[in-house]
Amino acid sequence: MLTCVIRYHIDPTKKEHFTHYARNWGQAIPRCGAGLVGYFAPHEGSTTLAYGIYNVKSLADYEAYRARLAADPLGQENYAFAQREKFLLREDRTFVKLVSAPHGGGEGG
Repeated sequence: MLTCVIRYHIDPTKKEHFTHYARNWGQAIPRCGAGLVGYFAPHEGSTTLAYGIYNVKSLADYEAYRARLAADPLGQENYAFAQREKFLLREDRTFVKLVSAPHGGGEGG
């Protein structure tokens, strides 16, 4: 399993645009085959950093998912929305894999 972490630099005056964008991905990403963890908008601290996180089985599965997402009507609409409104200033995509035991549900800490 791979986790894709997308770090966005957003225009802080257009945070509502990012929220709309994230909610659309919340529908399209799972429908197209990736396991969405979530989209995260700035709350405190930096006003320009936001994140999108989802899981895929492999890089091959990622490529197939991306093709489905590009063909998805809501995916196409969301890409066009981002291009038109220019609230995404930069986007960095990193793939990571879990190398420790999963966290949560246990006692202690």
